[in-house]
Amino acid sequence: MQTDKTTLKDLSFFAAGDRGIFQLLDHTTTLAGKEQLRKHILSPPDSFEELFSLQEAIRFFSSQPEAWTSIISNGTLVLLEKFFESADGVAAPQSGFNLAFNSFLHRFLNIGELSFTQFSISHLSDFIRGCNELIALQENHNLPSRLRVVLEEMNDEIKNQRLAVEIISVRKDTSYKDLARLSYLARREMKNAIYRLMQHYGKLDAWHAMAVAAVKNNWTFPVLQPSFPVCMYGKELYHPLLKQPIAYEINFSEDCNFLLLTGANMSGKTTFMRSLGVSALLAHLGTGVPAKDFRISFLQGIITNMHVEDNLMEGESYFFAEVKRIKQTAERLQEPVPHLVLMDELFKGTNVHDAYECTKAVVDGLLNYSRHLMVLSTHLYEVAQQFKDRTDISFSYFVTDLAEDGNYSFKYELKSGISNDRIGYRILQKEGVLDLLQGRKDKSQP
Repeated sequence: MQTDKTTLKDLSFFAAGDRGIFQLLDHTTTLAGKEQLRKHILSPPDSFEELFSLQEAIRFFSSQPEAWTSIISNGTLVLLEKFFESADGVAAPQSGFNLAFNSFLHRFLNIGELSFTQFSISHLSDFIRGCNELIALQENHNLPSRLRVVLEEMNDEIKNQRLAVEIISVRKDTSYKDLARLSYLARREMKNAIYRLMQHYGKLDAWHAMAVAAVKNNWTFPVLQPSFPVCMYGKELYHPLLKQPIAYEINFSEDCNFLLLTGANMSGKTTFMRSLGVSALLAHLGTGVPAKDFRISFLQGIITNMHVEDNLMEGESYFFAEVKRIKQTAERLQEPVPHLVLMDELFKGTNVHDAYECTKAVVDGLLNYSRHLMVLSTHLYEVAQQFKDRTDISFSYFVTDLAEDGNYSFKYELKSGISNDRIGYRILQKEGVLDLLQGRKDKSQP
């Protein structure tokens, strides 16, 4: 699965604050897990087999809430990094007079090095014990193969460390002599192995976080299918960032792979398209999706054209930026495996006549690529009318209630057909813009 910065921005995956999809997924307990989760979103599985095995691992964690460890914290990993990076200043293990003298000072004068040594070895012990708790999951006969491989690699790392058993046995009353020896040897012998274990743990932390997110948000794990025949079906599909979302049903197949959306501005077209994109990407991350039922083919990528920006530094107009993004889309469509294409209100940077001609030409061209799933929205209902007899296109629109007194309202209800609602002039009237321009003061102003 391929995405790019534009698509992730259009789908609000890394929005600022708590307004992004990432925040819904991020139930990690460590910074290592958070970073692995971020990398996973930026680079989802690149094959159906890899995705399927990953989903099995995440589903296992979602169905086994006790299959985790509470011993390891973010502080554990932070302290261990500091502990191992401080090894360069230690030339040799302490012995003889120095060891006896330092032991006396640490015992009676509470010198800081003792606290650091005790604290570090204690956290190292906790980390190994926490890893062992996860490794013990191998006894579960239903353990997914992807998860078993990671746990076996962690087990091999620990088994190859001769100090592991002794470090696990460290207690509060362990002598400074033993702590100093373990500290020196651990930093010399275990650094690389512990760092590899931390990477494994970060990966598991990210998988576990996505499982927790699916459970807490009451998401459904999708049915994953091979790339062909291409399909995407969703029942009661909604946008997970909305407090009171409207649920929709969608159904794409190789016989009808194109959805043309019409409706007035603000009626819900963009949010609906983002719902499709978010659910498709969540499915390809191996986690649940915000729907009662969801089925999707493995896609090579998701391409969006929703919020194009001009480039003042390079002298590019908004229209030219739109054209470049559409060109990128066309290039991706040359690939043999399916993509999900989401295009919202194309050619906003030119006049209405040009927008109509260009949009019509793009739709006509997109229809040559039946192996991809495509959604295009427009408020130019004349474009939709040009293709109304095509059986490989489904037509839907968002309803706008227009009252006789000039008021309007949105129900965000999706219906089959083509809309011809035009409310731009009504909005200008309702907001008092026309009165202000005619010199008539808004009645609501003092």
